[in-house]
Amino acid sequence: MNAAVRAVVRMGIYVGAKVYFIYEGYQGMVDGGSNIVEANWESVSSILQVGGTIIGSARCRDFRTREGRLKAACNLVQLGITSLCVIGGDGSLTGAHIFQTEWSGLLEELARDGKISAEQVQKHGHLNVVGMVGSIDNDFCGTDMTIGTDSALHRIIEVVDAIMTTAQSHQRTFVLEVMGRHCGYLALVSALACGADWVFLPESPPEEGWQENMCVKLSENRARKKRLNIIIVAEGAIDTQNKPITSEQIKELVVTQLGYDTRVTILGHVQRGGTPSAFDRILASRMGVEAVVALLQATPETPACVVSLSGNQAVRLPLMECVQMTQEVQKAMDERRFKDAVQLRGRSFENNLNTYKRLAIKLPDSEIPKSNCNVGVVNVGAPAAGMNAAVRAAVRVGISEGHKMFAVYDGFEGFAKGQIKEIGWGDVGGWTGQGGSILGTKRILPGKYLEDIAAQMRTHGISALLIIGGFEAYLGLLELLAARQKHEEFCVPMVMVPATVSNNVPGSDFSIGADTALNTITDTCDRIKQSASGTKRRVFIIETMGGFCGYLANMGGLAAGADAAYIFEEPFDIRDLQSNVEHLTEKMKTSIQRGLVLRNESCSENYTTDFIYQLYSEEGKGVFDCRKNVLGHMQQGGAPSPFDRNFGTKISARAMQWISSKLRESAGKGKKFLSEDSVCVLGISKRTLLFQPVAELKKETDFEHRIPKEQWWLKLRPLMKILAKYKVSFEVSDASQLEPVQPWRG
Repeated sequence: MNAAVRAVVRMGIYVGAKVYFIYEGYQGMVDGGSNIVEANWESVSSILQVGGTIIGSARCRDFRTREGRLKAACNLVQLGITSLCVIGGDGSLTGAHIFQTEWSGLLEELARDGKISAEQVQKHGHLNVVGMVGSIDNDFCGTDMTIGTDSALHRIIEVVDAIMTTAQSHQRTFVLEVMGRHCGYLALVSALACGADWVFLPESPPEEGWQENMCVKLSENRARKKRLNIIIVAEGAIDTQNKPITSEQIKELVVTQLGYDTRVTILGHVQRGGTPSAFDRILASRMGVEAVVALLQATPETPACVVSLSGNQAVRLPLMECVQMTQEVQKAMDERRFKDAVQLRGRSFENNLNTYKRLAIKLPDSEIPKSNCNVGVVNVGAPAAGMNAAVRAAVRVGISEGHKMFAVYDGFEGFAKGQIKEIGWGDVGGWTGQGGSILGTKRILPGKYLEDIAAQMRTHGISALLIIGGFEAYLGLLELLAARQKHEEFCVPMVMVPATVSNNVPGSDFSIGADTALNTITDTCDRIKQSASGTKRRVFIIETMGGFCGYLANMGGLAAGADAAYIFEEPFDIRDLQSNVEHLTEKMKTSIQRGLVLRNESCSENYTTDFIYQLYSEEGKGVFDCRKNVLGHMQQGGAPSPFDRNFGTKISARAMQWISSKLRESAGKGKKFLSEDSVCVLGISKRTLLFQPVAELKKETDFEHRIPKEQWWLKLRPLMKILAKYKVSFEVSDASQLEPVQPWRG
């Protein structure tokens, strides 16, 4: 929430508006006085990395009465406030909507009672309202993600990872209760991200007889030498009769039926706390800026809107439609229409649920129709956190589709040497939380090994290939496509799933591993900024990875509140460096006496990190001193973030379904795949998952610098500069019109 508060205040000041803090939620609006204070630029300094909200939040009974709303309206009119930005859940947003619809009536009543003048009624006759959804449950319809959800997932996954390590020594069952009184999103995604054995959700209660099914599943997993069972329960979990299912009840069941040593962990308010994740900071900053733009563009006819995230775009939706749909979900659950409840939650929730079921529950071999197809999975390029989650999903979906799955070790080089082994369902258990690449990965391209790779594909009868990797994987795919004329073994469906910290694969807005790297950069910047708050007057210059792609530097700068980020995509010269130094010199005169500058490793061959460090040190003499830090390979390591685990799992499962459908099309026809659309990159573009033929992506690629010619995140470049107090022109969002709410998006 603090990142959103910071963005609203700074964007408001940037456009010349007066911005006020209203402390303690609606209670502060009703009480007025010292609860409503004008904010300035420095009021929101150093809050990006703080959890919770610095302006406080409170449930307010008074605001639910007309009497309370009259007081609130009076307090706002006295200060000339006619635009309200509300960050909260559906309760807060519904309150804002009621307040807006009553506004003119409230003002007339205040004027009749002599509390405000007729002139004030005239001048402030309309209230504009824009909402942003802050809720860790992700329980609001109309947005793919609410502010706070990703950070809550980080807390849950940290706990699960810690529990996983104790399981190396004891055979135990853990029942983990997570938040979500009416919404199972946190439980579902954390179950996906840690490969839980069983999950209980309010929207999708277990079928009759679940007690026995669950015990069978747990004992089967134990028989497969799995020491640890994890069961995740949403606090609002219910059975088909709407009776609660509690974590204690589940523990009791496991102990009495199976005699397993079972522990219950209730995460409680831990999930609300801690440092916000990089994703949440960027999301909240984008939404905050979009909210101010929406208020500026609002007219008296504009209905209250809510700023939402759809795929990768900020959009505006009618507030009340979203609230009504959110209430519909609850109604469907109360009426035991659970299928409707899942659908109303949106396509993304439904997909998560279906993916979880496919990956967690293995059908008996006798029930899986055999496809007689062998599918190879290979990792290529540098390691990226989340690759293992992608391999696990591919292997399990492949097996459930009836294929034989083959793991190729050590990239294309291992492929040529025949380092290929069949891999089973149980072999990939526990892989989601592992960083790096268990299969091993190399940057070597297939070009010089084409003969050998073709021979290995023939030997192992490989009828499709899934490649998980970065730009080398993309180049490798192009080489395999070109080699089809010479080697018919390559005339099979091939699909690539982007996995690289650099996020530079054409055809996808995101790559597996980039979110984890971004969190590493953000955490490091937080620590560095903290060290500077003691010493004062210090500027840090930090070098990030990414090759020629400035994604990490730019987004890291946005998430960490940097003063500048130098990237290859936006050429800069000595005049820009000079103006940045002057900007920092001015900043040191204020109460914010520290600076943060990010530099992408290949942004310029002459303006190196050392050069920039020396220039800043020289120019800043007597005003500030400098330190530099090269983050290096720590950005590639570490446990994958919840986003990368979930994204890797979903995108890889989708790629396997594509392979299966291609193989089904040609079943029995002995057909070779010659068309270009049988060699694809699967990526996310704006709002959708797209399979794009690699041959078509060639024209969108800058091969010399290994980046796509057009990159969506460059649009966010001005955001970082505005929030760092630079004067730049800002392009208003694409979606300045209200869009209808669509529940079936994913």
